[in-house]
Amino acid sequence: MAAKKTAQRNRNADNPRQWPSGQTFLVLFLLAAMLIVPAALTLSSVEHPGVLSVASDNPTPYGYTWSLLLFIVPVTVLVGWFAHRPDLPFPRQAFWRTLAVLVPLGFVLDLAFGNAFFVFSNHHATLGIMVPAVGGALPVEEFVFYLTGFMAALLSYIWADEYWMSAYNVPDYRAQVRGIECIVRPHYPSVLFGIALIAAAAVYKRWFSDSPAGFPWYFTYLTLGALIPSAALFHTARSFINWRAFGFTFFLMLLISLLWEVTLALPYGWWGFRPEAMIGVHIDAWYRLPIEEPLVWMAVSYATVIVYEVVKIWLALGDRAWQVLFGTGEA
Repeated sequence: MAAKKTAQRNRNADNPRQWPSGQTFLVLFLLAAMLIVPAALTLSSVEHPGVLSVASDNPTPYGYTWSLLLFIVPVTVLVGWFAHRPDLPFPRQAFWRTLAVLVPLGFVLDLAFGNAFFVFSNHHATLGIMVPAVGGALPVEEFVFYLTGFMAALLSYIWADEYWMSAYNVPDYRAQVRGIECIVRPHYPSVLFGIALIAAAAVYKRWFSDSPAGFPWYFTYLTLGALIPSAALFHTARSFINWRAFGFTFFLMLLISLLWEVTLALPYGWWGFRPEAMIGVHIDAWYRLPIEEPLVWMAVSYATVIVYEVVKIWLALGDRAWQVLFGTGEA
């Protein structure tokens, strides 16, 4: 009997689909912590950060425009791969529907709140094409950034899920979704966690930060953007997400964002942040980068993957959207 149990455990270890999603999620969390904790401690040790001295009034002509290649090139390569995979009609449907949800939402939020959170002081870094928005016009590069950013996160996840780490994905969604009565199932720990985070950010800004005026609206926006999908959809999506593929996407977006924002955008004024809308916690060694920005890199990857997997579940169930989401139709 003991030999049989040992053999079964060995078979489960060799078969990645036998690993529970909670275990792989925890491993991903620990991998991220292994990088974040020592990096945070090291960065906090910098007491006298250096300051970049720029002699020219136009040090990076069209710099923000050219930097969009950091998303455009990977997107172009991955679109080429995706287009030559006729065996993936189901992920292709989900890809377009996910973009149809996320990209307009990103555009609307930027039009409504972009000027409340950001400043764009280096006009020479853009083409000069401006888009009307609440509080003033925004450079067109902002909207290319949103479009290609969502595409880069989504395509990198699909590539990893369907090719690089395909051994760990769900092979048959139509079989896996049987028994799902509705997609939206409240995940109350996410709700409570989000409320606690926003409350803590407000307390810190009011009593401990060097910019107590205002409210941490940017952090609130990011928290709601990441935790609303989590609170409503995590129960259903958790067992469908390829957490290893998500880890690839997360670390790829982290690498691109570090290169983009810390070494280029902030030092050269491509964009900056309004202190009244920030918590007031900065990473001084990274040109006083607000703590909200590393959270963006996490939130975008997380929300994109959850929405994509939920769209796949919806397509697999084959029912009308409202019925699938809230369980008013047949499962």
